[in-house]
Amino acid sequence: MTSPTVQLALAVGGPGLLSLADAGTIAAAAEQAGIAAIRLADRSPHGVALDPTVTASYLAGRHGGVGWVPELPTTGNAPYNAARRVLSLDRATGGRSGVALRPGTGDEVSEQVVPEPGATDPVRRWTEYARVLARLWESFPRTAVIGDQRSGVVVDNSRITPIRHEGAFYRVAGPLDGPSSAQGRPVLVADLGLLDAGAVAPLADVVVVDLAQAAGADAVLSQALRLAGRDRGEIALLGRVAVRRADAAGGLAGRLRRWADEHLLDGIELVPEGGAEDVVTVLQALTPRPPAPTLRAGYGLLERLVVPA
Repeated sequence: MTSPTVQLALAVGGPGLLSLADAGTIAAAAEQAGIAAIRLADRSPHGVALDPTVTASYLAGRHGGVGWVPELPTTGNAPYNAARRVLSLDRATGGRSGVALRPGTGDEVSEQVVPEPGATDPVRRWTEYARVLARLWESFPRTAVIGDQRSGVVVDNSRITPIRHEGAFYRVAGPLDGPSSAQGRPVLVADLGLLDAGAVAPLADVVVVDLAQAAGADAVLSQALRLAGRDRGEIALLGRVAVRRADAAGGLAGRLRRWADEHLLDGIELVPEGGAEDVVTVLQALTPRPPAPTLRAGYGLLERLVVPA
């Protein structure tokens, strides 16, 4: 029986959190275990987290066999800048990157030209932000790169399209200044609880729900996907669960499989407690999965090339 996809959640930073050296040790073990991705927190109640996009870039250069999903709140992050940073990481990792987009407030750049200054709903903002990211990631298709030395044509500009987005929260002209991802576009991860199924269904690729609230999540998400014109197979649903070192000795791999089967999950997001040795012990208790060529493939997703209208 195939083992479920596993995503590992870590917080890397100063005192109270894992160090960069610890994270490197864990990343090496994650590669051996066939972990789909390491999700890097942008904040933690236990200490100050390092910028997850910078941390992912550093670790990805040393551990290329695992995917990277830095967390990014809408707060303080203009969507054009965020799209460039995430896509740069994705290109550098050969299509093994994504972003866990969290709802929040705005940023000082966007607020200077915000179309509707009175718009404040964080869910509406998240939905618009996610759509802007997706459209920017597709604004410069890889097929536009010609690289014909004989004719002197490097890029076919006719294939590069400004997105000219104007919504309630953002004005973004685009396009991006670099080609799209080897996996279609970076993976977009969303959390149920912070967002509802109706908000995430049109654009998310991976949806995470606390295991304690996973009962019925598949049915709710499936209905929301139908209303959005998508199939359940277009999204990976993961159940988030905290694990300790002691769990590694109690048939952890089997429990993950049972939880996935019981709640119709496609995988599990593990939130390990303890230090680097504890996390490595947990990873060694998992059933190894073969490496996937891209992060989308690691989640069992197809390449995503078209933004829903």
